[in-house]
Amino acid sequence: MDTRTSPARLRIESIQDVLRAQGCAAVVIPSSDPHLSEYLPERWQARQWASGFTGSVATLVVTTERAALFADSRYWVQAESQLAGSGIELVRIPTPAAAQHLDWLCANVARGATVAVDGSVLGLAAARQMRETLARCGITLRSDLDVVATAWPERPAMPPGAVYEHAGAEAPHARATKLGHVRAAMADAGATHHLVSTVDDIAWLLNLRGSDVGFNPVFLAHVLLGPDATTLFIGAGKIDAALARTLASDGVHLAPYDSVASAVAALPADATLLLDPKRTTLGLAETARAKRIEAINPSTLAKSRKSDAEAMHVRRAMIEDGIAMCEFYAWFEAELADPKRSDPITELTIDAKLAEARSRRPGYVGPSFATIAAFNANGAMPHYRATPESHAAIVGDGLLLIDSGAQYRGGTTDITRMWPIGKLGDAQRRDVTIVLRGTIALSRTRFPRGTLSPMLDAIARAPLWEHGLDYGHGTGHGVGYFLNVHEGPQSISRVVPDATMAMRPGMITSIEPGLYRPGRWGVRVENLVLNIPAAGIGDEFGEFLEFETLTLCPIDTRCIDPGLLRADEIAWLNGYHATVAARLAPGLSGAELAWLRLRTAPI
Repeated sequence: MDTRTSPARLRIESIQDVLRAQGCAAVVIPSSDPHLSEYLPERWQARQWASGFTGSVATLVVTTERAALFADSRYWVQAESQLAGSGIELVRIPTPAAAQHLDWLCANVARGATVAVDGSVLGLAAARQMRETLARCGITLRSDLDVVATAWPERPAMPPGAVYEHAGAEAPHARATKLGHVRAAMADAGATHHLVSTVDDIAWLLNLRGSDVGFNPVFLAHVLLGPDATTLFIGAGKIDAALARTLASDGVHLAPYDSVASAVAALPADATLLLDPKRTTLGLAETARAKRIEAINPSTLAKSRKSDAEAMHVRRAMIEDGIAMCEFYAWFEAELADPKRSDPITELTIDAKLAEARSRRPGYVGPSFATIAAFNANGAMPHYRATPESHAAIVGDGLLLIDSGAQYRGGTTDITRMWPIGKLGDAQRRDVTIVLRGTIALSRTRFPRGTLSPMLDAIARAPLWEHGLDYGHGTGHGVGYFLNVHEGPQSISRVVPDATMAMRPGMITSIEPGLYRPGRWGVRVENLVLNIPAAGIGDEFGEFLEFETLTLCPIDTRCIDPGLLRADEIAWLNGYHATVAARLAPGLSGAELAWLRLRTAPI
């Protein structure tokens, strides 16, 4: 592509024109919005609009002369392709949390210059790090300028979708109860008021759901809790009159979305405001005149710990999801083997057929993320997504990776499985087996209650490290309850832990080690697990936890080399398959039931 006429190049030039007009040397464009969400409404996909890179996480830095995108290893192959012809440099960083863009700015921006960032989409904690790092290099940070707003005149409007109540049996805890829990935590912290901007916290707290963000049943809003009343700042028309009356009966009153800053600024002088520096933007935090207490949102901790009633519904959702996958995979294997089929199955076919199978299950709402159906080399890109313009047909020999999930009214699912297409080589089976050993190792782990979740990461990596292998993404993320497929505070990953990441009963987390060989294939084996009290352990050394594997779907043993598994690992796999068969068989019949029995046969 001619870099002079590529859309990204022209957009970068328009941003550079704004920088020169404002007297700024550079701008930092994060992948963020006013709620610090992982998945962004179109209005705040500024980094994607400017660069053309569609991955979910990256930071774009534009100076008056250059542009660079900072992305971790999950996205290197994708970024190389999507940045081609744009003139934007790809800077490879080790982890999503790495701050190489700040070092790059120090090396490429003169002392005494000003760097802009939109404070309304920058977290308070991240802003402090940015300001301190740049200050050491003699650079001033300006946070009151939205450079993209000027350069992007056709920016999309706010999403208009309606908000609805999460009610019935799948919502076992009343809104008033949750508000009372958070107010008790506020009082313990010495706060009279509490600002919540993270959309999944708000959805959980108020038992509401929406559709403002793709794949996540959330809506754009802020909440300000006082001693007795709660204000929900939300767009006009998103909540109908009947729901507004229901909310009012629980002391929740509506206000315009854009009025949150003035409400925070108007808090009385004797108020004490609790806010989470990792989950509140610099722009909102700086409007507060009241005394501030900084701590994790109480709702973030509370929603991570699923109750027994919620866990019961999650188990039911896993059965429905497992039945849907059995129906899909039975169809898939039959179609692959059909000599009369004229058109090949593609990665896009897989996405559509999986969604179709899930849509027939009770309680299904939609996918929980964009399905990753990746054949051979495409599997080496951890966040690959097939498109009509670029996708593979499932023909020939190789490894197929399918990472998919769904939203049910009683839970959220996320699963990755490997499938053999044609003939597999010894190296492919070896890779799958080694990764599976990592999944098994962590799945069987017992650990003291309160263990910081990042400490568990090495357990899944150890079988890979034995062979000098590794992967660049985290091993596990928290999962919401009919909410975001990625949530915290727990994270089984190579990050610096803090006390909020302690493992507690009721947390649901993924276990998903992987291995990626660019240009050849990728491997990932993922289940969701629930923290439960460890059975048969005394209390002399305190309470221990273990994992209950929630995900129900066969792990295709044709992809593995049983000779590389120990006897105890084979026993785990056979035991898991026995559980899968017992729980899914009552909901299946015919070809689907026969397929389940075949794929769960012991080895």
